[in-house]
Formats: sequence, C-alpha cells, structure tokens
Amino acid sequence: MKRTIWIAATVLAGMITCFANAQDSTAEQQPLGDYARAVRKDKKPATAKQFDNDNLPADNSLNIVGKTDASGDAKTDDKAQAADGDKKADDKPPSVQPGESQADRQKTYDAWKDRLSDQKAKVDLLNRELDVEQREYQLRAAAMYADAGNRLRNSGNWDKEDADYKQKIEQKKKALDDAKKDLDDMQEDARKAGVPSSVRE
Repeated sequence: MKRTIWIAATVLAGMITCFANAQDSTAEQQPLGDYARAVRKDKKPATAKQFDNDNLPADNSLNIVGKTDASGDAKTDDKAQAADGDKKADDKPPSVQPGESQADRQKTYDAWKDRLSDQKAKVDLLNRELDVEQREYQLRAAAMYADAGNRLRNSGNWDKEDADYKQKIEQKKKALDDAKKDLDDMQEDARKAGVPSSVRE
C-alpha cells in the first residue's frame, strides 16, 4: 500500500514538473507578430509582380479582363487564348511515382486536392447562381400571370423579358454542365495519376 502511494506521488511530481517546463517553454516563444515581421523582412523579392494587401494600387484599377475595343467589349487575341490553354494543360499536378517518398507523395495529393476543391467550389457557385436565376424567373412569372390587366398591358414587354430569362437560365445550365464535366475529367485524371479515392472525393 505504501509502495503504491509512493509510486503515485512520484508520477504526480513528474507530471507537475513536465507541465511547469511546458509552460516555461511556451512563455519563451516569440510572439506571432514579431515572427511575421521577421519572415516578411527575410522574404526574397519575387521575380514576377505579385499583388497583396500591402502593395495593391489604390488609385488605379486593375484590368483582369484584357484589352477592350471601342465598344467596351473585352477582346482577346488568339495567341493569348492559346497561351492560356497551354498554361491550363501545364497546370495539372504531377502523377504519383513509384518509390516516391511519403512527403513527395503527400505534396502530390495536396496539389490534386486543392485543384479538385477549387473546381468543386466553382460547380457549387454555378449551381447557386442557376438556382437564384430560376427563382427570380419564377417570381417574375408568378407576378406577371397573377394580374390579368398587367398581362394584357405589358404582354410584349413580358415576352422579351421571358425570352431573356430563359436564355440566361440556359447559359447557366450549360456553364454548370461544363463545370461538372471538367470536375469529372479532373477526378479521372487524378485517378490515373495514382491519387486515392479519399483525396479525389
């Protein structure tokens, strides 16, 4: 009995010592703000121009569409589209190689996972946009057909709006179908690259 009390007291004293040492070591750690400033100071300058919250221009606007013609519509040249297509093809994460280290394999899995999650987010966004467009159309149609006088007075205007809504809905459906097909193709490419189903799904 005395032996078990003695062992329990020894274990308890050891645990208290470990907790005290852990608190001392966390108290000596560098604050997060100081660490961030040190990392920013040691950061190597980027070769390409990168925008973040620190260097985002406040007076000029950024043009992410490209050059515009006189009508204000964005125009793209064939070279830019071809380069963009080549970039997308080269943007595919690498395959899992036999004999690869676990760290390299995990990097490949993470790259595929990020790419697939971006595409899933795009599909979700397009799905929500389609849902909003369909609901808006249903509300407008219900309001139009609820009032017979309004329907008689504005039938020509409604026919134009109706056609516009239906065209927008069809465009959203096509964009959603294309995004879903791209997601399926990405998942198939990931499967061929040796990525397990737990990462692909």
